[in-house]
Amino acid sequence: MTTITTRAARAGDTDGLLAMMADFNQLEDLPWPRHGLEEALARLLADARLGVVQLVVADEAVLGYFVVTWGFDLEWGGRDAFLTEFYLLPEQRGRGLGRTALALAERLAAELGARALHLMVRPDNAAAFRLYLAAGYESPPRVFLSKPLG
Repeated sequence: MTTITTRAARAGDTDGLLAMMADFNQLEDLPWPRHGLEEALARLLADARLGVVQLVVADEAVLGYFVVTWGFDLEWGGRDAFLTEFYLLPEQRGRGLGRTALALAERLAAELGARALHLMVRPDNAAAFRLYLAAGYESPPRVFLSKPLG
C-alpha cells in the first residue's frame, strides 16, 4: 500500500492549489472569486501564524490538500484550530484515504499546539459527514453563526 503523507504547500504550488480550491468551492456551492482568494492564499502561505496549507501526497503525487487556521479560545485552554478546507481529488475518493489524511491533519494541528480542531460540513455531503462522525467529531450544543464584515 502506498504511504500517504503531507507536505507544506509553497508558493510554487499555487496554480495546482487554486484548481483544487475552485473544485472544492464548487462542490460546497460557494462563490469563488479567484482574485481575492489568490491573494488570501498567498498571505496564508507566507505567514504560518495564520495557519497552514498542506498537500496530501503519495510518492510525490498530489492527492489533495487541507487548510488549518488558528484561533484562540479559553474553552479549549488556548490555541484551537479550524479545518477550513479538506479536499481529495475525485479519483482519490472512496478508497479510505480521507481517514488517513484527516488523521494527518489532526496530528499536525496537535503538534502545532492546537487543543481542538473544528470543522464544518454540509449535511447533504453524506460521505464527508460519515467520515467526520466516524473520526469522533460531534456537533457542539451551540449553533454556528457567521456574519461577513466589510
